[in-house]
Amino acid sequence: MRRSEIDAIPHEGDVSFRQRAVEPERAALLVVDLQKGEYDPEKPERDPECRYLHERIRDVVIPNGQRLIAACREAGVEIIYTVIESLTRDGRDRSLDYKVSGIFVPKGSRKAEVIDELRPEADDIIIPKTSSSVFNSTNCEYVLRNLGVEYLMVMGILTDQCVESAVRDGCDRGFLMTLVDDACATRSAARHREALRGFAGYCRTRSTNELLEELEAIRGGRGASSKSAAVAAR
Repeated sequence: MRRSEIDAIPHEGDVSFRQRAVEPERAALLVVDLQKGEYDPEKPERDPECRYLHERIRDVVIPNGQRLIAACREAGVEIIYTVIESLTRDGRDRSLDYKVSGIFVPKGSRKAEVIDELRPEADDIIIPKTSSSVFNSTNCEYVLRNLGVEYLMVMGILTDQCVESAVRDGCDRGFLMTLVDDACATRSAARHREALRGFAGYCRTRSTNELLEELEAIRGGRGASSKSAAVAAR
């Protein structure tokens, strides 16, 4: 985004601006809370209420997440993971909401590790958090600014809780947000649909396939531009 493009937005607004394609060198993919404490393949056997969530993660979120992460790496998009994890072993630093809700993942716990299927690479950024919004309890915004990020794509869990908080707060902080619909999950299909309706005004919504096509088109366009420039230089 150029300053002149932002200044050109009319006073009455222009919601089409939010639909802009990402610029890979200024973009990041935020993978929210896809960690071993939240996704345990054996958990539905102990808690049937988790079955829908776990099946969607297994059958939809993980395969789409794998494709999206691979495409982002190829396009030079930064991958940033958030995990629920206290800064202390006894969780004394947790937010009041997490204490009241009984959300507790001790520092260094296996439950704080990103699931193996979406395992980070050695130099990826992992940000521990103790609130629903990664922007409220971490230095996430500071890190994104240092990286030069302006476009933030979001996937993960739960659509109507931590994902929604990231989308709303990221928008308010001046990032152009993209929600990856089929790389997110919550505890029911109805809750997922209602969440998308509720924060539609804060982001654009794309499927994994749509984003993959967008990234490929950008890479293809760059390749054509580079080839033209090389020919012209001869």
